[in-house]
Amino acid sequence: MPEHTDKNSFDPVHRNLFLHDVEKSIKEIVMRVIQFREAIAEAMSEEMRRDERVFLMGEEVAEYNGAYKASKGMLDEFGPKRVIDTPISELGFAGIGVGAAMNGLRPIIEFMTFNFSLVAIDQVINNAAKIRQMSGGQFSIPIVFRGPTASAGQLAATHSQAFESWYANCPGLKVVVPSNPYDAKGLLKSAIRDDDPVIFMESEQMYGDKAEVPEEEYLIPIGKADIKRQGSDVTIVSFGKIIKVAYSAAEELAKEGISCEIIDLRTVRPIDYDTVLSSVKKTNRLVIVEEAWPLGSIATEITFAVQRLAFDYLDAPVRRITSKDTPMAYAPTLVEAYLPQPKEVIRAVRDVLYLS
Repeated sequence: MPEHTDKNSFDPVHRNLFLHDVEKSIKEIVMRVIQFREAIAEAMSEEMRRDERVFLMGEEVAEYNGAYKASKGMLDEFGPKRVIDTPISELGFAGIGVGAAMNGLRPIIEFMTFNFSLVAIDQVINNAAKIRQMSGGQFSIPIVFRGPTASAGQLAATHSQAFESWYANCPGLKVVVPSNPYDAKGLLKSAIRDDDPVIFMESEQMYGDKAEVPEEEYLIPIGKADIKRQGSDVTIVSFGKIIKVAYSAAEELAKEGISCEIIDLRTVRPIDYDTVLSSVKKTNRLVIVEEAWPLGSIATEITFAVQRLAFDYLDAPVRRITSKDTPMAYAPTLVEAYLPQPKEVIRAVRDVLYLS
């Protein structure tokens, strides 16, 4: 290239090459930003283009572009045989999905909320999770059940429940709970390609969240946690939208000189115990933040694993911050009291550091 870089002095061929290199460099520096719902739609659309066996079924996924607009434009591209609106009958269309998977298709079944999945739980637990074993491996069940989990504002008791630990308790299922658009896209693509049933749990309060997501294809392996923030004083483990509470607490604690390492599990079955244990062996302290009732929670399981496998590394008892052990109320003051809050995480971190 000549010493000067006046593009007008290049011949047409070299000028186009120069502009192409500049455009490529800009794209590498400035990655596009998209919403969580767009990441979900992209993952499904890309996999449907890749594999004609993949289809989407659920309430309002087609004509309405999805209850949360997470399937926007998909009906237009793929047509009504692959993007299918259903009646309000979760048991029925979950069962159709299981049967389709047994016959070689790869369905994505959307629940408008996992609160409604309780109507279909027989199909999920007794059929999808068990047919591979009960058939002696003759059938695989490549199916994804996806939709929002946990609370989404003032929706009261029956529309605000977190069922991650319920489904994670069942052998035969994989359970994914992403916390951001980048992870959501990569994990959903992996879930759709998986030959076993995957529970993919989102959040109504995250669909508008934005993050950098590359246009190029990428996959994130199921079962691998991610260290979102490096730290040295205490390990905070969380997943899903409630991890934002951990981020807020870590920012406040950093002002006091307390360094928090934050691990996003991303998948709660299987759990990446190795990443958690490695961090605890470094920081010697653990706080777990989870939006779920305390009894039988993911936090309980991680606490057991750490005391069993890293007890000698702990300098303080493990602390967990969960939802309160009661159905969630409607009043905003009670919603705040019910959910984990940054101040609770800050208090727990100070406790394990003996600063209270």
